[in-house]
Amino acid sequence: MLIFDLLKMALRSLIANKLRTFLTALGIIIGVASVISMISIGEGARQETLSTISKFGTNLISVRPGEKKSRHVR
Repeated sequence: MLIFDLLKMALRSLIANKLRTFLTALGIIIGVASVISMISIGEGARQETLSTISKFGTNLISVRPGEKKSRHVR
């Protein structure tokens, strides 16, 4: 019976503090939606990058010149 009483007391508290309950639920919803959105955007970018790289094929090598790192030494 103790668990039932605790649940009843918690429900009464939620009903008594409607604004706080609403704001807390809204914060949780926004947080979860943000995390899901960021994961989706990251996964989409990863797939797009892999797709672009795979279009080049396997027989392509790109060579670029490096950066000079001399400090005005002749």
